[in-house]
Amino acid sequence: MATEYRPSTVFAVANTLMYIITSIMSRSFIAIDERVLTFLGQSNIMAVNGAYWQFITSMFVHADIAHFVGNMFFLLYYGRAADTIFSWKEFSGIYFASGLFGNLLTLLLGPYALSVGASGALFGILGALLAYSGGFSANSMGLALAYSAFFLLFNISAGVNLFAHFGGLIVGLLAGYWLGKSRGSTI
Repeated sequence: MATEYRPSTVFAVANTLMYIITSIMSRSFIAIDERVLTFLGQSNIMAVNGAYWQFITSMFVHADIAHFVGNMFFLLYYGRAADTIFSWKEFSGIYFASGLFGNLLTLLLGPYALSVGASGALFGILGALLAYSGGFSANSMGLALAYSAFFLLFNISAGVNLFAHFGGLIVGLLAGYWLGKSRGSTI
């Protein structure tokens, strides 16, 4: 009997492995060294000058233990719900497309910005869930957008990359809407 692994679990394990690796590189389990964050996170100046891997690796790098734990709770909570709706391919597509678009928007923060975290990808998962499960009338899409805006407001604080959150959310809302519309389903 083959074991089926949920996408949310696999992405949580990937994020955990990256946190362990960056902790070892930093010689600290509590906070990740800025040199490690600059190399594996998204250092805008490096990313646009050839360190293109940072647009992907930064989705799995976290600044400290609180950042990591918060994002993993978010991933496991909303990811479990998404596991029941989206296929592996759809979940992965939403995660990476949302994270990548959020990271591309992060370039607007200027050349010296440094960004890390799975939040853009996670807001994409949330957005896809909202749009998919909200039905497809103008009212339900408006409600999903209003809820999303409200959720974003709770994440405004120093050091939070709203460009990544917003970019991920937009991609997720569009993906969830498109997937739901193409299936002709509402939950």
